[in-house]
Amino acid sequence: MSVKKNLALTLLWLCCFQLFGAVRLPKLVSDGMVLQRDAAVKIWGWADAGEAVSVTFRDTVFETTTGDSGIWAIHLSPLKAGGPYSMTIAGTNSITIRDILVGDVWLCSGQSNMELNLARASPLYPEEIAKSENPFIRYFEVPKRYDFNTPQQEIPGGQWISINPQTILKCSAVAYFFALDLYEKYQIPIGLINASLGGSPVEAWISEGPLKAFPEYYNEALRFRDPQLIRSIETQNRERSKQWYSALWSLDEGYRNPDTPWFSQKLQVEHWSEMDIPGYWANEALGPVHGAVWFRKEITLGVDASGAPAKLLLGRIVDADSVFVNGVLVGTTSYQYPPRRYEIPAGLLKAGANTLVIRVINSGGKGGFVPDKPYSLTVAGKTIDLKGPWKYKLGAEMPALEPEVFIRWKPLGLFNAMIAPVVNYRIKGVIWYQGESNAERPNDYLALFSAMITDWRAHWRQPDLPFLYVQLANFLEARAQPVQSNWALLREAQLKALVLPHTGMAVTIDIGEWNDIHPLNKKDVGQRLSLVAQKVAYGNEQVVSSGPLYQSMKIQGDTIELSFKNTGSGLVSRDGQPLAQFAIAGSDGVFVWANARILENKVLVWSNLVSQPRAVRYAWADNPEGANLYNQEGLPASPFRTDQ
Repeated sequence: MSVKKNLALTLLWLCCFQLFGAVRLPKLVSDGMVLQRDAAVKIWGWADAGEAVSVTFRDTVFETTTGDSGIWAIHLSPLKAGGPYSMTIAGTNSITIRDILVGDVWLCSGQSNMELNLARASPLYPEEIAKSENPFIRYFEVPKRYDFNTPQQEIPGGQWISINPQTILKCSAVAYFFALDLYEKYQIPIGLINASLGGSPVEAWISEGPLKAFPEYYNEALRFRDPQLIRSIETQNRERSKQWYSALWSLDEGYRNPDTPWFSQKLQVEHWSEMDIPGYWANEALGPVHGAVWFRKEITLGVDASGAPAKLLLGRIVDADSVFVNGVLVGTTSYQYPPRRYEIPAGLLKAGANTLVIRVINSGGKGGFVPDKPYSLTVAGKTIDLKGPWKYKLGAEMPALEPEVFIRWKPLGLFNAMIAPVVNYRIKGVIWYQGESNAERPNDYLALFSAMITDWRAHWRQPDLPFLYVQLANFLEARAQPVQSNWALLREAQLKALVLPHTGMAVTIDIGEWNDIHPLNKKDVGQRLSLVAQKVAYGNEQVVSSGPLYQSMKIQGDTIELSFKNTGSGLVSRDGQPLAQFAIAGSDGVFVWANARILENKVLVWSNLVSQPRAVRYAWADNPEGANLYNQEGLPASPFRTDQ
């Protein structure tokens, strides 16, 4: 064997030795981490089988030997809050972890309303963001992945970050305000581990064992163990979308003439139709078509606006948009949910006539501009309202695009990839914001949600693990008469889950937005979760952690008397007006709006239309607009029904 080949083999052997023999740590066990106080904390990792590993922390040395599986672990004795500290892990190599705090660690999970970050909510919280510097709040985001075959031992990336005005924009808004409130209350470090994914249903977060109790979901999970099926669906999704958008671009009249595309300032649009924005073109002469529709408006600016930078707010648009100012593209958004906030660079606007053009792509449902959102241009200290008439014209009509099959939302996948790798990390509790994706099938939510809570407690080996969650906010249009509501049914399932010990619920039916499934008020949500945590997780029995919860009813002639718990200092009408959103029914089960008043911390409900009442419902709607039963501490009553 040549010297050169022998040297190459030696180097390869050394590389392999370093790769497989070196002590390796999970991503969570890293610089800036927060360790759970007052609990036995596990520190673990990987190395060669039989390798001696030592962990040195706060002048104490812990020693262990790697097992046959290549995994080693030690347990730290319960620690008091404090830090920063360093930790050294040594085997054939040595790793030092710095800037470690000891405090309370919370897992934050659910779907997009937990995922929604401070950047998205920033218009509501400029002062909070500017003053957010806090080295005692740390944040770790778990990469978004799925796996249907095996619970993963590790996540592929992520790091602990300390909160400041630059890093906070990436953080979950709900989680941050929750942590901030707890920090201000207890003055201990708070660690946040965010494992959430937009659009995810509850069944995606349940492990295989408990999922077997739900054959429909379990069988779906088994289907997706086939990598060929996944590749096939991904290919179909990709090709279907590619063909649709390619056809749209080729057909769009707005791009047909390269000399005068429809975003050009030179284009003449006298013959275009007119439509008031905000609104949907399905309600106009154009009708319910899909494809690309172009909108155009001319605004006149004064000399002070010439050359100045500007901000353009275009509410929300269904589904995608490209925005041109004086023929120049200033922004684009590819899906319907984000608020449209575009910066117009200096030098683009001018004194006199300026042209705004919006190309809207709609692939399904009603296309257009969501009402009750801001539509304005702010330049040189002045704000110009853009609502009102715009010119518009259809660029290309297309058939509706078949919806994508979202593999990442299928049962089991998110537990295996995003929760299983985290269960070794000791936590104080869980905050959970989810349910929107299950709202169209609410009847099995209680069973699924309860199974998930029990499942997570088993995996963390913390049977009393505090599990705190957000009840769905108000959403969709208010209804004039009492009707059935899937959102109300799902809220009821969430309410019923409180029978599980060490659980708590934050009611948010007063801080949603009827036209946005992602309401921006996340500060109140986080603070209400903090109140629940103070009672459930921190044992403060004096705190009023919840609004009124229905307890029992008594029929007294033509009136029903309702009793509540969690009334705090007493029941009140929040706005001082008569109680609203109460409905009553007789034996026929037909609900009508009712009168209601507070008497000696109970609520009396009646209607002249129902002489022999049998049941009451409160705030039983997708969007129970005007629901005003609160306690004096300012927390809203949960929706409920007495008819089961």
